[in-house]
Amino acid sequence: MKVCVAGLGLIGGSMCMALKRAGYNVDGWNRSPSPLEYAVENGIIDGAACSFAFYDVVFVALPPEAIINFIDGNEFKDGGIVADICGVKKFIEDKVYSSKRNFRYVGCHPMAGKEVSGIRNACADLFDRASMVITSDGRTDKDALETVRKLTRDMGFKYIVECSAKIHDEKIAYTSQLAHLVSNAYVRDERLESCIGFTGGSFQDMTRIAGVDEYVWASLYLKNAENLSDCLQNLINSLSLIKAAIDCGDCERLRSVLREGKERFESDKKIMQSEDIIVTKLK
Repeated sequence: MKVCVAGLGLIGGSMCMALKRAGYNVDGWNRSPSPLEYAVENGIIDGAACSFAFYDVVFVALPPEAIINFIDGNEFKDGGIVADICGVKKFIEDKVYSSKRNFRYVGCHPMAGKEVSGIRNACADLFDRASMVITSDGRTDKDALETVRKLTRDMGFKYIVECSAKIHDEKIAYTSQLAHLVSNAYVRDERLESCIGFTGGSFQDMTRIAGVDEYVWASLYLKNAENLSDCLQNLINSLSLIKAAIDCGDCERLRSVLREGKERFESDKKIMQSEDIIVTKLK
């Protein structure tokens, strides 16, 4: 199987390394030359891709608009598989299916990352405890879907989570995008400048992802704006309840709000399966 990864950042580079660890030959492509040169020199990829028409599978690890430009601007193998790994799925899926394609499309989203970016921070074991979300609908080729499942297993993922692009975007607005916005908003406080020596684990947890690339993430947020806005409003409502209890010095009310949050958290820790979400444990 001939595999190529287009986009050699943290996630794309780690996919190359995980696939090579599993015994695959993997070529790579990148919009700028430096990461591609680094990948070749350090054995992260076997070679640089010049054309994509020879590959059985092409993973596309680029921002949303760049993915569409890449797909529209290149030729792919007849019947080959093109799988994007973007953090929003409905936008990509709609764009892909808006034109006749000679390839088979599968949407993916590896639920792994770091607070740092770039291929120099890539690692073969990034996905070893992670989930891969695979999105599909009635237009998805079943054999292509099974091939992506196999590659996911071989890359070392712990879970495969399968759902529609719509459900993915609803879930990811809460579990990922909202968390990144909260971290960014938290460090906008002027108290940040004089907090050295007063921080512990909770501060580190809150600020770890505050410094992500604004160009990449702004695009992801806006491509999922309706879902994300709903999540933001729910958070604002919850914070307003807490603030109101603190402002009026109502200890019982504050305890009640905190208890509700704790009980909600403790009751929702299990991995849930449904007709709309299928979870497969791989190891």
